[in-house]
Amino acid sequence: MTEHPGFGTMLAWLLDHRELGAQELADHAELNTDEVRAVLAGDSRGEELLRRLAPALGFHAVDLFILAGLAVPDDMAPLDAAAAMWVKNAATAAVRLPAAGRRALLQVIRSMPQEERRSSFDPKPIVPLAGGPGARVIRMLQYRNLNWSGMAQTLASVTPTYLSAATYGVISSDRKELTPRLVVDISVLLGIDARDLAALTGVILREVPPPPTPEAMDIADLLWEARRLSAEQARHVSELARSTRGDSRDAQHMELPGF
Repeated sequence: MTEHPGFGTMLAWLLDHRELGAQELADHAELNTDEVRAVLAGDSRGEELLRRLAPALGFHAVDLFILAGLAVPDDMAPLDAAAAMWVKNAATAAVRLPAAGRRALLQVIRSMPQEERRSSFDPKPIVPLAGGPGARVIRMLQYRNLNWSGMAQTLASVTPTYLSAATYGVISSDRKELTPRLVVDISVLLGIDARDLAALTGVILREVPPPPTPEAMDIADLLWEARRLSAEQARHVSELARSTRGDSRDAQHMELPGF
């Protein structure tokens, strides 16, 4: 089992990879340099500080909360855990759509009305909660509304990684090390530069990873945008993606399903 290196260490790895100093990060985040240096030294992280660091680093704030080992606020969590099955189905169907169809599907998702949250998002616990980088990376995928089965099927559809659902559970418990291949492929779904994710997890990439395909980037966008959907909305998106799969004429003229 790999010990979690601590958020300060992980942030230092990232800054070193980007050749960015504490002063520069503080300036970008509009923070005091001493605040950033304190985080790098291992001091506790406040919620407001992480929210300000995220855009300065080009990250979603939810990912910094997970990397820091903090509870994710409700406003950053997926709306409805029951949407997971439909989100997975939508993603695996969308990857087979032409580019115009994927763009249209994203527009449908973004156009859907925002529903009220009815319950807290409570993904399957990661054991151990204070584990290593593998646990953090799997948690980041969970906050894209992917359960282990969703991770297995979506990664297999979008990237060369083909693993069983149970394997993602093993990775989450840090009983299986993150490999360079896995870091590169997971980074695609997270919408994070592979070299950044490698720096954050302490994984060494021996080769410069190829850029993600347009299909992969669109699926990463779909997963992120679909976090705001209810299960019923996600079901409609999934059905729409499946019904238009492979038909570019229909894919270019998707309309928002009625509710």
